[in-house]
Amino acid sequence: MPEISDSAVVQQKLGSLPLVTYQAGDTVLTAGSRSGQLLILKSGAVATIKEDIEIAKVREPGAVLGELSALLDQPHTADVRALETSQFHIAEASSLLGRAGRPPSRCSDPGPSARQRQSSPH
Repeated sequence: MPEISDSAVVQQKLGSLPLVTYQAGDTVLTAGSRSGQLLILKSGAVATIKEDIEIAKVREPGAVLGELSALLDQPHTADVRALETSQFHIAEASSLLGRAGRPPSRCSDPGPSARQRQSSPH
């Protein structure tokens, strides 16, 4: 039986996601907005800009942008601009979460070991 590497599985999954292309100078993500999407860089380069200061450049294929905002359902905290023609795979956070886009509840269920500690007499 042929061995399938994790990399091959990831590439297959990414290949099933829609692609979007931004041209140099385009705003990919806007601070204060909510996209609900994770952007996985396929090719190109972008800059992360906060309050008119460039804080990072990203060129590495596979880099994920917008993940904290999307998964926590919070606004983006910085602008992301394309430095050159850049392609991204787009993943909807709601499909990854499987709960209509709601982030995990912080205190809804402490889990089995915590429930045992809470009910155990000391």
